[in-house]
Amino acid sequence: MSTNSAMHLGVVASVKHGFEHFVHRELSFFESRGAKISVYPTKFQAGLYGPRPTWNVYRWGLISLMFANLGTLLSRPASYLRLLAEAIRHRAVVDFVLAVYFAGKMRDVDLIYATFGDRKLFIAYFCKQLLNKPLICTIHAYEIYENPNPAMFARAVAACDQITTVTNYNREQLKSRYGIDPQRIEVVRLSIDLQTYRPERKFVVLIVGYFAQKKGHRILLEALRKIDNSEFELWVVGTGRDSADSVDVKALAAEMGLESQVAFFNGLSGTALRAVYHACDVFCLPSHHDDHGGAEGFPTVIIEAMACGKPVISTRHVEIPAIVEQILVDEKDVDGLADALLQTYRSAELREQMGERNRELAAEHFSHSNVKRTEAMMRAACGLPPLVEPEASPVEMQHESLTT
Repeated sequence: MSTNSAMHLGVVASVKHGFEHFVHRELSFFESRGAKISVYPTKFQAGLYGPRPTWNVYRWGLISLMFANLGTLLSRPASYLRLLAEAIRHRAVVDFVLAVYFAGKMRDVDLIYATFGDRKLFIAYFCKQLLNKPLICTIHAYEIYENPNPAMFARAVAACDQITTVTNYNREQLKSRYGIDPQRIEVVRLSIDLQTYRPERKFVVLIVGYFAQKKGHRILLEALRKIDNSEFELWVVGTGRDSADSVDVKALAAEMGLESQVAFFNGLSGTALRAVYHACDVFCLPSHHDDHGGAEGFPTVIIEAMACGKPVISTRHVEIPAIVEQILVDEKDVDGLADALLQTYRSAELREQMGERNRELAAEHFSHSNVKRTEAMMRAACGLPPLVEPEASPVEMQHESLTT
C-alpha cells in the first residue's frame, strides 16, 4: 500500500446503544484523513452516535451465521476445526462463530481494529487467524479489571501486531496482571477536536414548551437567523406531540442552517428544568395565535422563568402584557423580536434589572396564595371550614422576605 493510498479499516466494535463517543470520534477522524471504514458490530442498536452514512456496517443474524460457518467448514475444514477446537478450549465459541461470518465480509480490509480488549478483541483475533491480516487493539480500563475471559484475552493480546492503551497506568497494569511486555504497548491517549471543544462566550436564549405553532418556535428561529451572531445559542426544552398544530422544530433549525446554534434538551422536569432556567441569559417565548385561532392562557413557563429571576422576552398576546412589563413585541414580529434579543444581549445591567423585577412580579401574582384560594373554595363547596394557617415564625418571615 503506497503512502498516500486510502487505508481500509475493519473495525470490530459494539454498537449496543450507538458507539461510545470517543470511538465514534476516532473513527470519524480516520475517515477525515481518507480511511475507508467498515464496521463489524457485536451488537447493534440506535444511539446518540450511530454509524456515519459513509461507513459500511455488516450486521449479523442467526441464519447468516449458520451459512457462513457451514460454508467455511466445507471450504476450509482443517482451519475451521483447528480454530473451533481452540475456541472450545478457551470458552470463546460464540466469538469464533461471529468471527467466521465477519471474516467473510472483511477480505478487502487492510487492517483489523479491535476497539476494546474484550469480546471485540477475541472476534478480531479469530478473524486474523482466518485472514492473516494485521491486528491492532486499543485497551481502555474495564478489560483489565473485569475481562469476561482473561485466558482468551492473554492469547489474543499475544497475537496483536500492535497494542495501544489510553494511560500509562493501564500499561503498568497490563504488565503486572498479564505479563505483557511494556515495550509492546503504546500509550495513545484519547483525542478531542480542539476547534469544536474550546472556550466560547455564549449568550443563551431559552425556550420551554411543547412544539406547537402558537409557542412561536419558528418566529424565534427566524429572529436568531436574522441576528446572525454565533455568540447566540438557543436552548430548546420540549418535545413534539401528535396534533394538528405540532411543529418539527429540529427540521426548522436544520432548514434555516442553525443546527450549530441550537441545543435540544427534549423534555425536562424538576432539578434539570430549573437548572436550564438558572443557566440561561434570557427566556423567550414569542407566543401568537395559531392558524386555527388557538391561543395561550398564561404560559406556565413564563411564570417559572420570572420566579427564577430571569429577564423575559415575549409578545403582546392575550394575558401576557397584563403581567410582563418588559420586553414585549407584536405577535410574529421577527424584526422586533431580533431587536429585543439584541437589546438584552448588549446590556447585562438591563438583564439584571429585568430579572429582579420579574422575581417581584412572580411573588406578587403567582405565589401559593392562589392555590390556597382554590382550596378554600373547594372546602366551602364541601361544607368544611377554612383551614387555619399556622403563624409564621420570625425566621420563616425573614426567609419569605428574602426570597420574594
